Amino acid sequence: MNGVKTAFLLTLIMVLFLLVGQALGGQDGLIIAFIIALAFNFFSYWYSDRVILKMYKAKEVTREQAPKLYNMVDKLVKRSNMPMPKIYVIPSSTPNAFATGRNPQNAVVAVTEGIVRLLNDEELEGVLAHELAHIRNRDILLSTIVATVVTAITYLSLMGRFAFLFMGRGGDRSAGEAFGQLLLLILAPIAAMIIQLAISRAREYMADAGGAEICGKPMALANALNKLEKGVQRAPMPDTNSSTSHLFIVNPFRGGGVSKLFSTHPPIPERVKRLEALARGRA
Repeated sequence: MNGVKTAFLLTLIMVLFLLVGQALGGQDGLIIAFIIALAFNFFSYWYSDRVILKMYKAKEVTREQAPKLYNMVDKLVKRSNMPMPKIYVIPSSTPNAFATGRNPQNAVVAVTEGIVRLLNDEELEGVLAHELAHIRNRDILLSTIVATVVTAITYLSLMGRFAFLFMGRGGDRSAGEAFGQLLLLILAPIAAMIIQLAISRAREYMADAGGAEICGKPMALANALNKLEKGVQRAPMPDTNSSTSHLFIVNPFRGGGVSKLFSTHPPIPERVKRLEALARGRA
């Protein structure tokens, strides 16, 4: 199913690029946008995970460099009969983690330095199991492409509005056409944000359930989520890469009030409630 969603998303990327290209440059802009969209889709499939890891300055670690972390992942993948992913550490005090990659054979689990310090061993295993569930469910390619799409469309639309407002609309387009094109440039990043929200929330519930199954300790993951929510409130990441927020196990950026309505993650109390129900079922 995620393969179908990925194909749909890549098609949607092309459509958005074509619409924005036509709004900016008419027929010539449409042709240029088509070429850019093809290149972007190719790049997104093969290299978007590397971009995300570089964005957060993540570094790969070996068993010798991080034996506890490596051994935890190794134990969990053997239990769930999965390939061993690469392990990366992000130099950030914000406690968080995410998974990325094209498929289970080319997957990465990334954790921050902050999460390793904050959680005990059982809780950290629960978080790692959650990320492995994302890999097993083949969420990772879809999520990573969404992150690059949202970033690209946001910047493209921003540049388009700047060109439209300060460099003139050019040509012989009517005022109505110009208004429609400006409206498209404004709505494109909103459409990208809606895609980001739609893809993320249901995946988190599924990964929580899958993570609880893999580690065998639903309450360890529940306790980890409670700690992570408070940890992010104390030490949030700088809100400069919000297009990647859906990748993380909890939203890494501080948000409150109205912003919670547009959160890429379901509420932590609801996630904990579901994990507690799983734990009771196991008991």
